[in-house]
Amino acid sequence: MLDKIMLAVQVFLALIGAYQLFLTFFGWYRPKNKKMYAPQKSFAVLVAAHNEEQVVGALIENLKTLDYPKELYDIFVICDNCTDNTADIARHHGVYAMERHNPNLRGKGYAIEWMLKELWKRERQYDGIVMFDADNLVSPDYLIHMNNDLCSGSRVIQAYLDTKNPNDSWITGSFAISYFYANRFVQTPRSNLGLANYLGGTGMCFDSNLLKQIGWRATSLVEDLEFSMRCIQMGIKPTFNYDTRVYDEKPLSFNASAKQRLRWMQGHFEVAKRFFFPLLWQGIKTGSWMKIDAAIYSANVYNFFFGAILTVMLWIQSMTSHGTADSALVHVNPAVINSLSLAIYVLLPMSMLIEKAHKKTYKYLLLYPIFMLSWWPITFYAFFTQNNKQWSHTEHTRVIRLDEMKSKQVS
Repeated sequence: MLDKIMLAVQVFLALIGAYQLFLTFFGWYRPKNKKMYAPQKSFAVLVAAHNEEQVVGALIENLKTLDYPKELYDIFVICDNCTDNTADIARHHGVYAMERHNPNLRGKGYAIEWMLKELWKRERQYDGIVMFDADNLVSPDYLIHMNNDLCSGSRVIQAYLDTKNPNDSWITGSFAISYFYANRFVQTPRSNLGLANYLGGTGMCFDSNLLKQIGWRATSLVEDLEFSMRCIQMGIKPTFNYDTRVYDEKPLSFNASAKQRLRWMQGHFEVAKRFFFPLLWQGIKTGSWMKIDAAIYSANVYNFFFGAILTVMLWIQSMTSHGTADSALVHVNPAVINSLSLAIYVLLPMSMLIEKAHKKTYKYLLLYPIFMLSWWPITFYAFFTQNNKQWSHTEHTRVIRLDEMKSKQVS
């Protein structure tokens, strides 16, 4: 009986994997060229910061030199429960330092919700709201592309997410590989197929009227995914802009990354519980592929959770059955299963090649399987602690400017 259950679960997970592999075939080509518009949209540029005195100055300098009319955007640093000099640095650079003090409601989601309410009270109102993290760097043409997308009718936009420090350690290199894959074979296929894209926590742009209409209300540990699902549930399709980049700092050490990923997975479990069945039912009832796809995407954390448990059970069964696991799906059709597994791994270096990754980053492919395996205990622990809503801060210390980063990518 157990063997039949294990086989059934494997078949289900294999079908999900096959569907995701099917989508990747639509990521081999770039989205069509978009219409260009003269700069006309005004923007409030929000920078979420909690004790970010080491890195926030570099981002502000970067934002102040964007290739966009300076009178059309203002920069606001959300100094959320800061106990360092973040606010002073923001004021020194001539931008708005918005200080928030609420130790009971901690986290970026709450900070954004507070900031938007403060923003709506101001005399000047803006056409678009863009959001960054304090450790980011931004392509000079970012606001040009957001202006184009807003003028073209997009209401929620995610820019291409890249890594600021891909070659600092095997952890940052592994994150970089994940980003190359996600941009090329997760986001781009959905953009090409007209499905909904997903917000990545930074480099996000929103139509102000939409935020005023529906509010933020995304205060989970993964506020970006939560807001994405809310939009899709209401029939609002987030879009992806491949042509402009936001560079995110990744933690150097395994422990720091594990702490960050635990927070993500705890939040993912919460979002899956809230949105999977409503989106799936709406999608089936209305024939909306977009909503069905979003439901499947929201449940990826459970796919990973059960997949990890199943794999460990098969390993144990194999070790106690003279090297064979009778309930393993690979024994039913080894050619198909092995081909699927190989194809998914081959897509990693292919995405790096297409996205012109630095040659130094390829060496981290050797350790990438270990990075992926490390998600298993993190996800398992997150499942049993998913009710923990305590936000934890990831310390950022990598001070690098855009021109320095560009020169390192070329060398």
